[in-house]
Amino acid sequence: MFVSALFKLGLLALPAVAGVVKRAGVAYYDPAHGGGSMLDNAGDGLGEPLNVIISGESSSEVLNEAGIINFAQAIGFSTECLGIHLGGPQSANLGDGNGWVNQTIEMREDYGSTGVGTCLESLIGGNHFRVFVQNGTSADSGALFLAVSKEEDVEEGHTIVPNGYDIGRDQFVTAALGTTSNNGVTYTTTAQNITGLMPAGSAGVNHNISIDGIVTLLTVTAS
Repeated sequence: MFVSALFKLGLLALPAVAGVVKRAGVAYYDPAHGGGSMLDNAGDGLGEPLNVIISGESSSEVLNEAGIINFAQAIGFSTECLGIHLGGPQSANLGDGNGWVNQTIEMREDYGSTGVGTCLESLIGGNHFRVFVQNGTSADSGALFLAVSKEEDVEEGHTIVPNGYDIGRDQFVTAALGTTSNNGVTYTTTAQNITGLMPAGSAGVNHNISIDGIVTLLTVTAS
């Protein structure tokens, strides 16, 4: 329903099949074409959906660890509380020849404070995302694949809220769209929904949470 509302407001383009039209360069490569998956590896044979892609056609300043951190801080996320990560990292195979690679970084909702806000998220829950980079020699788009989800509080063991993958994606996209800024960098972000990259449903999805199968492609221009 939320995604449909964005369509009606003109904030998202109409759904397109996998294999988007490129302006120049490559937005992303479908991981399945290189033996990869749009589900990461969360353990026990289950995965979390890579439901947001930062296009490889975005500004180069965004497509690295420092760049995604600055962009994330512009839209209400920051690095983990006191730099401490609890739990093991997840991995993803983006079909680029690198095989299964651990997440580059994990970011959490900062509740208005890039310094300590993620400590609050660790306590009360909120949105968070993991970053994986498609940069192997067989599919080097430079795109960032994000596993975005909204999680419960620490007492619930940071499990994902009901419908938390789609909710997390939609909240992330809403925060990112339009013009944002941080540390002297201004970002202009547009979005397009992509269908066909991953199926709807709960098959293979962590916590048996059903997903709608939509991946949102963001193109971020920095100035």
